[in-house]
Amino acid sequence: MTLFLQIAIVAAGLVLGVFIAFLIIGYLKKLIRKNSNHTVGLKVMRFVSLPFIFLVMLIAGSMLVPATALLDEVNSSINIILGIVYTLILAWLIISAIRGIKVYVLAKYDISTRDNLKARKIHTQLSVLERMLITIVVIIAIGIILMTIPQIRKIGLSLLASAGIAGIIIGFAAQRSIAMILAGFQIAITQPIRLEDVVIVEGEWGWIEEITLTYVVVRIWDKRRLILPITYFIEKPFQNWTRTSAEILGTVYLHVDYAFPVEKMREKLTEVLNQTDLWDGKVNVLQVTNSNERTLELRALVSAEDSPTAWDLRVHVREELIRFVQNEYPQHLPKSRINLFEEQ
Repeated sequence: MTLFLQIAIVAAGLVLGVFIAFLIIGYLKKLIRKNSNHTVGLKVMRFVSLPFIFLVMLIAGSMLVPATALLDEVNSSINIILGIVYTLILAWLIISAIRGIKVYVLAKYDISTRDNLKARKIHTQLSVLERMLITIVVIIAIGIILMTIPQIRKIGLSLLASAGIAGIIIGFAAQRSIAMILAGFQIAITQPIRLEDVVIVEGEWGWIEEITLTYVVVRIWDKRRLILPITYFIEKPFQNWTRTSAEILGTVYLHVDYAFPVEKMREKLTEVLNQTDLWDGKVNVLQVTNSNERTLELRALVSAEDSPTAWDLRVHVREELIRFVQNEYPQHLPKSRINLFEEQ
C-alpha cells in the first residue's frame, strides 16, 4: 500500500468523523428545538460543538490508522503526539461542557430582578465552582501530557526520592496561594458575599462584581474597581447590606429651630413618600433624635427595595423636606440668637 493511499484512507476517516459529528449535533439541535427553552439549549450546544467535532474526527481517523499500517512505517513518536492531542481535545470538551452547564443553570436564575437573593447565591456558587473545576481539569490534562512523554516520565521517577523535601518547600512557598483557593471554596459554600451584593469595604461603597479563586472585584459607585484578595472577606470585618435581603433603610437628617412644628414635618414626609415610586411602602418614621443649644435634629427613616433606590429616595426626601421648611416655615430655619440687653 502506497503512502498516498494510506494518507488518503486516514483523511477519509477524518472526513467521515466530521460527517458523523455534524449528524449527531444536528439531531441534538432538532431535539432541543422541540423544547420551550430551546434558546439556552442551543447556546450550550455552541459551547461543545467545536471540540466535539474535533474529538469525533480524531476518533474516526485513528480507527482507520491500524488498517493502513502507517504507524509501523513512521516514528513511534506519532503515538505520543496522538495521545497529547487526545488529551487536549478531551480537556477542551470537558471545559466547554462545564461552561455550557453553567450557562444552562444560570438561565433559570435572573440576577437583574429586584428579589434576586437566590439567583445571586446560585451565580456565586457556580462561578467559583466553574473556576475550580476548570483549574482541576487543566492540571490533570497537563499531568497526563507530561506523563505521556517518556523522557519527562523518567525524570519524574528519578526525582521521586526527593519529592518529599520538594513538597515541603513548595508547600511553604505556596501557602498563601493555597489559603486563597481554600478561602474561595469556603466563600462558595458559606457565601458571606454573593455576586451583586452591596458592601462597604475599605471605606468604599459598591457591588460585588466578580469572585475568582484568588481575588474579588468590587464595583464602586463611581465606576472605579476595588480589587481585594479573597481572604479579605474571611479575615476582616466588612458591611454587607444585602446579606439576607436587598431591602434597606435610608436616613435623612435635618436641623430646625426649637419652635418648628414637628408633626407638620411628619405629615409632609408621608405626603412626599406617597407621591414617589422609590418608596416601598414599608417604613415611614420621623423622630427628634438629638438637640443642642441651637437646633433640633430630625431624622427621617424610610425604606426602599435596594440600596441604589434607597440613595435616590434619600436625596428626593431631603430636597422635598428642605423645600417644605423654606417655603412654609422659613422663620424656623436654624438661627443663632444674641441677647443684646443684660438682665437687670
